[in-house]
Formats: sequence, C-alpha cells, structure tokens
Amino acid sequence: MYHKKLESDIRCPLEYGLEVFGGKWKSRVICVLADKKILRYSELRAELVNITDAVLSTTLKALIADDIVSRKSYDEIPPRVEYSLTEKGLSVMPILQSICDWSCAFYKKETDKESSQCMKCDHK
Repeated sequence: MYHKKLESDIRCPLEYGLEVFGGKWKSRVICVLADKKILRYSELRAELVNITDAVLSTTLKALIADDIVSRKSYDEIPPRVEYSLTEKGLSVMPILQSICDWSCAFYKKETDKESSQCMKCDHK
C-alpha cells in the first residue's frame, strides 16, 4: 500500500472526513456494501464497473485501516473472504446520502443534464 512521505496536515474535522470517505472509489465501495451487506471480493468487483483489481485492493485496504470496512476470512479451501461495513462505516451513510441529495439538486442546474442514479441509495 502507498505510504505518504509526509504526515497528513489535518487542521479541520472536515478534512479528516473527506480523507476517510472521499475520492472516486471509497464512497462507491461504502454505498455498495451498505446496499448488499456482505460481499466477497469478486462480487464487490462485479458491482463496481470499471474498477481495476489494484485500485479495488488499495481502496479496501485503506477502508479497512480506517475501520470503515471489515474483512473476515474463513479457513477453507479455497479461501473465502467477505467484506462488510463496520459500525463506523454504517454511520457515514447518512452523510453520503446528504451529499448525494445536494449533488442531485445542483448537478442539473449546472450541467443541464439529469443525474444518473447509481441505484445504491434511496435518492428520490
């Protein structure tokens, strides 16, 4: 996993939040796991269109390190690993839903296009 050369200079709680669940793929992984509850790696990858294995793996490791996603491995042959949201991960869903609502309200105004729904949240 990539390690920054310099320590993060977080001066505001908002910066911490955006670092934990911000970015292109973290919020998508969180939303898919919130909808599906428990998924294996291949199932999660199938839900996320256009993500590479390297990016998904790195994203999952970061979310696990931040205690947003839980990884449970089973001692079986072949090995089985399941991913799910932790309590901390579930607690971020109302925030992501609010961001989604806000984005949909202003996206059309600024682009003259309808926002295509990801179908993972209950956006109306």
